[in-house]
Formats: sequence, structure tokens, C-alpha cells
Amino acid sequence: MRCLFSFVKGGSTVDDRAYLTIRDEAQAEYVDRRSRFIAAIRPVTDEQEALAFIAARKKQYWDARHNVHAYVLRSGISRFSDDGEPQGTAGLPMLETIQKRGLTDCVVVVTRYFGGILLGTGGLVRAYSQSTSLAIDAAGVGECRPCAVGEIVCDYAQYGRVAPLVSEFGGRVTDTAFAEGVTVSLLLPSDRTDVFSRELTEISAGTLKFRQTDEIFEFFEKK
Repeated sequence: MRCLFSFVKGGSTVDDRAYLTIRDEAQAEYVDRRSRFIAAIRPVTDEQEALAFIAARKKQYWDARHNVHAYVLRSGISRFSDDGEPQGTAGLPMLETIQKRGLTDCVVVVTRYFGGILLGTGGLVRAYSQSTSLAIDAAGVGECRPCAVGEIVCDYAQYGRVAPLVSEFGGRVTDTAFAEGVTVSLLLPSDRTDVFSRELTEISAGTLKFRQTDEIFEFFEKK
């Protein structure tokens, strides 16, 4: 996922379609009384992707005693498995950790290599919760917001004003084509398109227009 600028000129009301998720796939480890917990997390968009990631981790760590998982999707689906651990001590604490952080569209698999010492119910809950939390921190948390994809066609004299204005309104220039004029391709938070267009009109005396061609979800780093 890509990260846009977080500063927005004149303040911002975040689109109610925005949602919290993780930035990247990541891994973290936690050790308790010689038991090793390897937590892996990945952003996903549907259940098929989540199940494929779980299957891949189980194949990679086939010799581990447990490969516990949990995932939450924007579609409303949330699932977990204890994979042989005592009921309620592994998958559920992982799921609750994801939910307490307000995250969606992600899957976590925690692989456990038993260290020979029983951790007890409370110890298992803490270990699986902590492992999940460490993986989330390693992945990075942010917000996916709807963004307008579009372009502005301007002359060379106007170009020096356009690119900075995009940044001021929380957007990002994705490409610039120089010919007889300049075509600036950009991404802009969907909830800022109206005010951006008004400002663009003002600074250009009505000669410039933002033409939207699409809308996508884009990742914004959480500060």
C-alpha cells in the first residue's frame, strides 16, 4: 500500500467509508518460558486471501505444535481457530486483540513451538495476545480512505502552483507529463475534492479544472 500526505489544508472531515487496517505484511516473535511464538500478519481483501495465507504458514511451519489464526474482514466476517490449544486461550484472544485495535481486512497466524513448560490458561492468553499485538505494531497501522483519481491540465506557468496545492489538500501527484502543456495526474482524498476544486478555480481565475476519472482506497499512515 502507498502512503499519502497527512496534512490537509483547512481541516478535514474523514469520509465515513474510511477504515483502519495494517500497512504491510510483517512478522514478530515472543518467547515465554522457552515456548516460541512466531506471529505473522498480512493485509487481505477477502476470505480466500486469508485462508491462503493461513495454509501457507501451516505449510512453512509444519513441524510446529500449533498454528493458530484469526482474521477480520470489512464484509463482516471474523473467524479464529485454536488449532489444538485449550478452547478460548489462543484464537479468540488474537481476534479480540485485532478488534480492540479497530482493525479490519487483516489475518494473523501465530505459530507456537512448545518449550517444555506449561504456561497455563492465563499464560497462553497473554502470549497469543502479545504476539498478535507485536505483529500489528511491526506491520504499521493506518487508515484506508476513498481517494479520487484524476488530472489537471495546465500551462507551464501554472504548474508551479498546482503541485504544491495538491500536497496542501492531502493529495499526491502520481505522474506529470510535459508536452505543449502539463498534465498532472494525482490522487486526492474524496472528501476534499470540492474544496480543492474551489481553491484551484480561485488561484487560476477559473482556467483550471480537476477532472476525476476514478476512485480507489488509499492508505494513510496513522500519526
